[in-house]
Amino acid sequence: MAHNHNHNHSHGHSHGHHHHGEANISFAFWLNTAFAIIELVGGYLTNSVAIMSDALHDFGDSFSLGISWYFQRVSKKKRDQKYSYGYKRFSLLGAFINSIVLTVGSVIIIEESVRRVLSPAQPNADGMIWLAVLGIAANGLAMLRLKKGKSINERVVYLHFIEDVLGWVAVLIGAIVMKFFTVPVLDPILSIAIAAYILLNVYRNIKESLKIVLQAAPENVSEEKIKEALAKYPEVISVHDIHIWTMDGEYNVLSMHIVVSPEKAIGDLESLKAKIKHAMEHMDISHTTLEMETDQAHCGQVDC
Repeated sequence: MAHNHNHNHSHGHSHGHHHHGEANISFAFWLNTAFAIIELVGGYLTNSVAIMSDALHDFGDSFSLGISWYFQRVSKKKRDQKYSYGYKRFSLLGAFINSIVLTVGSVIIIEESVRRVLSPAQPNADGMIWLAVLGIAANGLAMLRLKKGKSINERVVYLHFIEDVLGWVAVLIGAIVMKFFTVPVLDPILSIAIAAYILLNVYRNIKESLKIVLQAAPENVSEEKIKEALAKYPEVISVHDIHIWTMDGEYNVLSMHIVVSPEKAIGDLESLKAKIKHAMEHMDISHTTLEMETDQAHCGQVDC
């Protein structure tokens, strides 16, 4: 029985993604912080709870974006004795913190908005329109920058900016209505709708992050497709003990036992391993560990 632990790290490809991701989150952090300050002043001047709520939400996001930025940097560190798989999963911490801050911010927004529903005050519609246009432009710029992000950290931040753009579109529509009609209750209602939408997406983000932490198989890698790919090799009698998980949503890991004929020479096995490793690369698997065994041997694993 021969053993192999193939380490396919794709250093250049992975490093490029992480560097790009860090730059994207850095850009989002500075843009978000600058705009939150503008929002805070603008919301106060226009007497709009929707804009003030979004300013509070954005300041919270700036804090979590800063932490996401830090953890994205940490996730680039190479493996060591303490973290044998490397630091990639640290980027999930940024996603979790971002989600928690969004949740707390949304609850505060809903609480304040309910008060305004009970005692509404007409905001300055003209000021809201200008701020909404600026909000769509600023958040849209950040959204486009993060659109091609690969890590779950980038995707969480990207979703945040999608939410913000949609929120500002809602504010713009509401402000235009309030410019021509006296409906002050529309402002807090918009705020509650924005907060509810944010909470829905936070739930989805946390659910995806928890699946990674709990080592669920990534959706883009199928055990059935792996078996189909291995069935093309006549040397492979069968495959079992397949385990697939992901470190951070993009760095996928695979380990499996492959049964071959006992008469296969070491040279033949090495050639087969190289072919399988290459095939797995094209199936979006970054790290493959193989154990080769004969049909007369037992792998010793409980779940073989």
